[in-house]
Amino acid sequence: MAVELNHTIVHADDKDASARFLVDMLGLPEPKPFGHFLVVKTANGVSLDFIEAGGEKFDRQHYAFLVSEAEFDSIFGRIETRELLYWADPFGREPNAINRHDGGRGCYFRDPSGHLLEIITRPYGG
Repeated sequence: MAVELNHTIVHADDKDASARFLVDMLGLPEPKPFGHFLVVKTANGVSLDFIEAGGEKFDRQHYAFLVSEAEFDSIFGRIETRELLYWADPFGREPNAINRHDGGRGCYFRDPSGHLLEIITRPYGG
């Protein structure tokens, strides 16, 4: 069996708000409860399992999503409609811009818990 990423745990200030934000922004299926988690599945079967941080400090992470050109247009439209801050780079030095790495498009924005979300239309180095 080949090794595959199955899931990752995502700490959130409010797991419902963060999971809902992700499914709304990316157009994913509704999150499903599993124990203490709220699980968001992606098309390749990897899930992001949101859990309440319970007031504890947690590191903000980076999550990158490979999307089609049409999906990028839809997601980016939602970013603009919600007037979210977005950047062409992960350090926030290029605000209100997208990047064109590897002949694709990409941008970064934050979820309600402060995690950095990235959408790209081409894998890096591809």
